[in-house]
Amino acid sequence: GVEMATLDPWGCTWRLPALLSPPDAEKTPGYWNKGARKRLELALALQPAAQRAKNIMLFMGDGMGLSTMSAARIYKGQLAGGSGEESVLAMETFPHMALAKVSGAVLGETFLLPLLETPLHPSCFQTYTIDRQVPDSAGTGTAYLCGVKANAKTLGLSGAAVYGKCHSTFGNEVDSVLHRARLAGKSVGIVTTTRVQHASPGAAYAHSASRGWYADANMPREALRDGCKDIAYQLVHNTDINVILGGGRMYMTPRQTPDPEYPEDPGQNGTRKDGRDLIAEWLSAKQVVCREEGTWLQAQGACHRHWLGSRWQGARYVWDKKGLDAVEDDSVSHLMGLFEPKDMRYELNRNTSTDPSIVEMTEKAIRILRRNPNGFFLFPRSRAGGRIDHGHHSGRAKQALMEAVMLDRAVARAGELTSPADTLTVVTADHSHVFTFGGSTPRGNSIFGLAPKKAKDKRAYTSILYGNGPGYSIRDGARPAASLPAAEDKDYRQQAAVPLETETHSGEDVVVLAQGPMAHLFHGVQEQTYIAHAMAYAACLEPYATEPGCRAARRASHGTQCSPQPLLALLALCMAALAVRG
Repeated sequence: GVEMATLDPWGCTWRLPALLSPPDAEKTPGYWNKGARKRLELALALQPAAQRAKNIMLFMGDGMGLSTMSAARIYKGQLAGGSGEESVLAMETFPHMALAKVSGAVLGETFLLPLLETPLHPSCFQTYTIDRQVPDSAGTGTAYLCGVKANAKTLGLSGAAVYGKCHSTFGNEVDSVLHRARLAGKSVGIVTTTRVQHASPGAAYAHSASRGWYADANMPREALRDGCKDIAYQLVHNTDINVILGGGRMYMTPRQTPDPEYPEDPGQNGTRKDGRDLIAEWLSAKQVVCREEGTWLQAQGACHRHWLGSRWQGARYVWDKKGLDAVEDDSVSHLMGLFEPKDMRYELNRNTSTDPSIVEMTEKAIRILRRNPNGFFLFPRSRAGGRIDHGHHSGRAKQALMEAVMLDRAVARAGELTSPADTLTVVTADHSHVFTFGGSTPRGNSIFGLAPKKAKDKRAYTSILYGNGPGYSIRDGARPAASLPAAEDKDYRQQAAVPLETETHSGEDVVVLAQGPMAHLFHGVQEQTYIAHAMAYAACLEPYATEPGCRAARRASHGTQCSPQPLLALLALCMAALAVRG
C-alpha cells in the first residue's frame, strides 16, 4: 500500500510522504487514481487559518529558483538512497503557494490583501527592481522585507535613493518587517551562512545606498563625509536584534585585529578604519538595562514584560560551534555568533567540529526567541540560502544543491520546534539562476550525471547545464566532453553556453510556500513586495496593527505586553530610573 498524505490537527499543513511503493505499483492506474483522490479530499478539507500569527519565520533561499528546488528534491532523495524523483522537500508540504514576479510590469500602488472568503489559488511573485528587469539580492531584499520596490544594490531605501549616492539615503529610509516586529514587542533574529552584512540580511536592518559598504573601509570618503554609516555599524545600532548568527567578523573589528580562528593569517584581520570594536559595543549596549517592577527598558527597544524571568539574562558573543553549543537557551536575551571572517563555508566544505550548520543555528535561534510571550520574527537565510546563490554564481551545482537541501532541513527542524497553530512559516527565494537540468535522463539517473545520448558534437554532456558562467570551455577548438566520476565532484563546474566570470541571476518568477495563520494570503501572481505586507498583516504589525482581529490577538498573547514607546520617552524613563537608583 501507499502511505497517503494527511492534514495536521490545525488543518494548516499537508503531510505528504515520499512515494515508497514498489516500482511496479506505479504502472497501475489505481496507484495514481487513489493518490489523486486522497489529495483532492485533503484540498476540499483545507480551511484558511484565519487567526493572527504570534510568530513569523521567513526562510529565504537566495537564488533558489524552481529548477533549483526540483533538482534539490531529487538530490535529497538520492542522498537517502532512493531514485530521487519521488522525494518530497519539507517546504513542499506547505499547503499554500504563490509566485513572486522577478520581472514584469507594475500593477499599481494598492496592496489588496484577500478576504478570508477568497478562493485559494497558487500565487507567483515578481522580483524585478525599479531599474532592472533581472534583480540583485539587495533590491529584492528591500522588497520582501520592507514592502517597497527599490533600485538594485541599495538596501532599506525607497526607489528615490540612488545607488552609491550617500546624500540620497536621508529621507528615503524604509523599515523592514523585522524592525517593526521588534518595535511591537517581539523578539527578532537573523540566521545566515553568508556574512551577516550581506545584502539579504542587511535589508532587515540597514539603510544603505550601496550593498557593498560592509565596513567603513569599504566606503568612499565622500559617503563617510556626508554622514552615511556602514552596514556593520547599522547592524549594531539600528535595530535591537536578539539573535544574530552568521559570518562577517572582519567588518566588526579595527584594522589589524587578529581573527580568533585564523590569528596567523593577516588576510582575515579586522578591517575597520575608525578603530571601533562593534562586537564590544554590541555587548556593552545590551548591558545597559533599566528595571522597573519587573519591566526592562532598552534605549533601542520597546517596553516589554521581562520575558526571561525575575533576573536580567544578558548577552553573549561566540565565534565557533563549541561556543554556540555552550550557550544555554534560557541564559541569554541576546546572542551574536560570527563564525567566519567573511562568508561561512559551503556545507560540503564545512568543518563539522568548529562550524555550526544552518540547521543548528536555526534551532538555537528558535529556542532563544520563542521564550518571548509576545512572539518572534526569525529570518533564516543560509548559504543553504545565501550560498545556493554563491554555488550557482561559481557554476558549481553540487555545492548549490547541497545548500538547498540544508535549507530544507532547517525548515523541517523549525517545524518541529514550533506549531503551525500560531507560527506563520514562509519559504521563498529572492531570484533564480540560469540553471537547468534535462537531456531525457532515465529515472534514477544521478542528478549530477550524464545525459544518456551524446550531443550533436558527439561528446557527452551533463544533465545540469548553465546558460552562462565560468563553466564555458573550449579546448582544441571544441567543447570538452563531460565524464564520470569527474562530474560528481563537489567542485565540478557544469558547462555553460556563454563565457562569463560569474554566472548570472535569471528573471523568472519564484515560488512562495506558506503554512500557518494567514498562510492563505499567499496566492496568485504577486509583486514581491506583497510578501512583507502579508506577513505584517498576519502578525498585526504596522501598518496593519489596528486591523480587525489585532486587539484580540494581543489580548491572547501570553503575559503583559507594553505598547511601544517613542525613543525619547524610553530614554527619559531610563534616566529617571537610574537617578532613583543613584
